[in-house]
Amino acid sequence: MPSYDIITLTTARLTLRPQVMADFPAYAAFLSSSRAVGVGGPMDERSAWGLFCHDLAQWPLLGHGALMIDLTATGACIGQVGINHGPPFPEKELGWLLYAGHEGQGYATEAAAALRDWAFSALALPTLVSYMTPTNTASAQVARRLGGVLDATAPRMDIADLVYRYRPPAHC
Repeated sequence: MPSYDIITLTTARLTLRPQVMADFPAYAAFLSSSRAVGVGGPMDERSAWGLFCHDLAQWPLLGHGALMIDLTATGACIGQVGINHGPPFPEKELGWLLYAGHEGQGYATEAAAALRDWAFSALALPTLVSYMTPTNTASAQVARRLGGVLDATAPRMDIADLVYRYRPPAHC
């Protein structure tokens, strides 16, 4: 049975926390920008709202979902990380996004590693995947740093997507 509790995780620099309504304007702004092409964007506000609600609704329905990424030192929200599933996703997907100006500092890798490790431990998942467009080289680098291996045979939402697969450590 899915958990109805939304977790909070912390790392050396980050707090991964449940989303709140105040997060929507920055989230919608990201999704309306050209930076959102890797997650199905750019999107209008209505579509962004649907995805924002999907991110939250997964917690009571599936026992996992999205968390906002805050810099612990300042409290600034810099993006989102999530375990996605449901009809849009053929498999449970580890996904991330960072708002402009926060790339290249290891935040996506740090946040995604924390959520990946939680998912393998708490949910006992046998595998996770990350979907990305072939041109999203920054996300591909994050996936490789996380131990992801290209899986050419994985089901995918878009035939052109790359799929990186993660397996739990042997001790999980």
